[in-house]
Amino acid sequence: MSAIFDVAVIGAGPGGYVAAIRCAQLGLNTVCIDEWKNPQGKPSLGGTCLNVGCIPSKALLESSENYERAAGKFAAHGIRIENLSFDVPTMIARKDKIVSAFTGGVAMLLKKNKVTSIHGRGILLSGGDGDTPWRIAVSDGDEKEMVEARHVIIATGSTPRQLPFAPVDNERILDSAGALALTDVPARMGVIGGGIIGLEMGSVWRRLGAEVTILEALPGFLAAADEQVAKEARKLLTRETGLVIQTGATITGISAGENSVAVEYATPENGAAKLEVDKLIIAVGRVPNTAGLGAENIGLKVDERGYIEVDDHCRTNLRNIYAIGDVVRGPMLAHKASEEGVAVAETIAGQDGHVNLGTIPSIIYTSPEIAWVGKTEQELKAAGVSYKAGQFPFMANGRARALGETGGFVKVLADAATDRILGVHMIGPYVSEMIAEAVVAMEFAASSEDIARIVHAHPSLSEVLHEAALGVEKRAIHI
Repeated sequence: MSAIFDVAVIGAGPGGYVAAIRCAQLGLNTVCIDEWKNPQGKPSLGGTCLNVGCIPSKALLESSENYERAAGKFAAHGIRIENLSFDVPTMIARKDKIVSAFTGGVAMLLKKNKVTSIHGRGILLSGGDGDTPWRIAVSDGDEKEMVEARHVIIATGSTPRQLPFAPVDNERILDSAGALALTDVPARMGVIGGGIIGLEMGSVWRRLGAEVTILEALPGFLAAADEQVAKEARKLLTRETGLVIQTGATITGISAGENSVAVEYATPENGAAKLEVDKLIIAVGRVPNTAGLGAENIGLKVDERGYIEVDDHCRTNLRNIYAIGDVVRGPMLAHKASEEGVAVAETIAGQDGHVNLGTIPSIIYTSPEIAWVGKTEQELKAAGVSYKAGQFPFMANGRARALGETGGFVKVLADAATDRILGVHMIGPYVSEMIAEAVVAMEFAASSEDIARIVHAHPSLSEVLHEAALGVEKRAIHI
């Protein structure tokens, strides 16, 4: 290409395409480079999130939850269904249609904002000396193209972490993408990893009839969440969803046969054990996708775990090169990547872009849902921070009773001296939507009293947060 772009974005996931669009809105001539292909071998924008992550997993979670409601919960509402059945290929086709709509939508948004889109792997070659633009080779099979840009935003995302003794073939041993593409329900499913991906994928197939056993290496369940929430989540997921969850599980061997997979493991409580399943999902986290980026060509600093080193504004050690999303510090979340993309675009344009890593919400879309923002109780205790806590159960909420979803609670943690909210933790119905109020409150340095004094609609689930905030000063009304 003859033109020199103002900005080249490498990666078109939620961080990359949002960064590219915001750059274009700010008047910067922008190119977005992405190598993702769909199963048919065609370019497909949106990265992991839109193709094999956030969006397709939520589509299957919704389908499986609808079936579970119809099978086990509608009768309490006086709704009886005879000869209930489900069709997995139809569920998968619906999921694929949603994915196609969104990935096509990203392409339209880039075009609408006059962002040049190039398919292929972006490899950093040279540049950055004085006013020399950065040179990026774009390789798509045998075709190669050269791009030059004054600024570069690296947004190449992450890939599933592999276990060397359990190679993924997406036939018997699956990664997250394989778990989203099954066309029938296995009788027995194993999941290695009890984090967000493992719990969500395990929930989908358990609701549809699979016997699901989750093996988590850590001694505790959901270590990143508040301990009280994690304890409640394990109880509810085991009792209501029927997941079998083993913590402290050390995998000692995995062998795939023609029709099954055998997993040998040991736990402190029960010693050596063996699990035989029809399908095994490997969900042991993700690693930054920085291999093959060409970091060594230009001296870009990448740590031993593959993360690109950046400052608080996502600047790397090189002039005019930024990195965002899963390839840098912080949680691997799509919304975090998107906001970093906006912040970097605004920084390049001379504005004051910023992302507060302390107010990024985390959500697990199981049933019940789990959501939190800010510090957990165990973090506050470890740091020696004096705090107050208020808590309120969904069981005492009118809307939750009407929905028939009464498990869980909301907890508000506030500074003992200033009453400033330090963390909010939720488990229950639709808390993925409720957490936004807590994020806004924390971003504007609100106190628990601020939420306690705001009128919340009745009857609504948001009243549970209201009562929890009142509970910080032992003023909850309905308990």
